[in-house]
Amino acid sequence: MQLGLIGLGKMGGNMAERLRRGGHQVIGYDRSPTSPRDVEDLPALVAALEPPRAVWVMVPSGEPTRATITSLGEVLEPGDIIIDGGNSRYTDDQLHAKALGEKGIRYIDAGVSGGVWGLTEGYALMVGGDVGAVSVVQPIFDTLKPEGPGGFVHAGPVGAGHFTKMVHNGIEYGMMQAYGEGYELIKASPLVTDPDAVMSSWQQGTVIRSWLLDLLVLALQGDPGLAEIRGYAQDSGEGRWTIEAAIEHAVPLPVITAALFARFASRQDESVAMKVVAALRNQFGGHAVGKAGTEGAVPIT
Repeated sequence: MQLGLIGLGKMGGNMAERLRRGGHQVIGYDRSPTSPRDVEDLPALVAALEPPRAVWVMVPSGEPTRATITSLGEVLEPGDIIIDGGNSRYTDDQLHAKALGEKGIRYIDAGVSGGVWGLTEGYALMVGGDVGAVSVVQPIFDTLKPEGPGGFVHAGPVGAGHFTKMVHNGIEYGMMQAYGEGYELIKASPLVTDPDAVMSSWQQGTVIRSWLLDLLVLALQGDPGLAEIRGYAQDSGEGRWTIEAAIEHAVPLPVITAALFARFASRQDESVAMKVVAALRNQFGGHAVGKAGTEGAVPIT
């Protein structure tokens, strides 16, 4: 099958390669002139594709994706299909589908998981869109997904793909936080002489083994004790959106919420909230507090 692919970064470039290995013709475009792109601009990409065209957008979520989809809507024709494979918010999908639908252009949202390992292991795909549109590009999904019966789901209408990917990433937040907290507690105990070996041992036989645990062990092998890495974690948006959706639907998400807030805490050089706690403890109980620019706590009289 023929596919136009916009965005040839870490994910997009590997996806293009996996598709080509699977026998598909991929015409790639990236706005960076140093990328291994096949065409120079979007009109050239559209001209190189035979109608009905299928174009996969794999650029950063937010304004870059919105701008790309808007531009494609101006050059594609009725019957063509746009697939947004980035981490867009599901509410954006519904707006895109409505605007494109007025022009006869079909729209699919595809949540993609697999990261830099997807080229060899395959990509988990969570798709939203009209059944007819999805069936047209199913050969693309079949090649990208892992071998076997799993790894792909047509989750529902437009928006369902990115909604499920959002929840997937929220779960990922909670799992990573649990591994991190467990490792920290093991390292804090004088009883355990080799915390890294404990994590490695959990890869087999335990109920908490997972691919994330495998990746943690790989990280520990490259940096024992994680001595070279800073405890600073960004969030790409899906965790926040997951919690907002939970509030909208009155669904309690204490684990995912705590994991997101832990990421916020990781970015603070010093916690203002804990300054307040320290000051209050001193005021009502005369408890020792630390002075700015010093270590430890001293009594304040």
